[in-house]
Amino acid sequence: MTIVTSPLTGKVVGLAGVPDPVFSGAMVGPGTAIDPVRQPTEAFAPVAGVVVSMHPHAFVVVDADGHGVLTHLGIDTVQLNGEGFELLVNKGDTVTRGQAVIRWDPAAVEAAGKSPISPIVALEAAPDSLGEVRESGEAQAGEQLFSWS
Repeated sequence: MTIVTSPLTGKVVGLAGVPDPVFSGAMVGPGTAIDPVRQPTEAFAPVAGVVVSMHPHAFVVVDADGHGVLTHLGIDTVQLNGEGFELLVNKGDTVTRGQAVIRWDPAAVEAAGKSPISPIVALEAAPDSLGEVRESGEAQAGEQLFSWS
């Protein structure tokens, strides 16, 4: 059982609240999303494991059970070409749950015309393999968002 915790503090909006059909339609995988607080912040690893993909706007951590969790910071943020994002770890690094991975500013993303809503997705997971998926309410970084069996 993998416990996936929030990489961000903010409002839980669920995948249905993501302004992108690929994420809201769970085409990337099931999960949820956070509308982050509008202040400079860090995105934290939602599971312990190895960083297998690292971009300024997104990262994937694979845990010991082989579960890959994607954290995508904002929507269409790839178009910012890394502007406003600071990588704190590298691809291939082993991270602990709650370790800071990227420093960014959701308010600056919004000011650039992009949505800061951030999907947290269980890659290659069957929808029924997730439990206790949070779809609403407030979340502090480090609080459980869902379980994955």
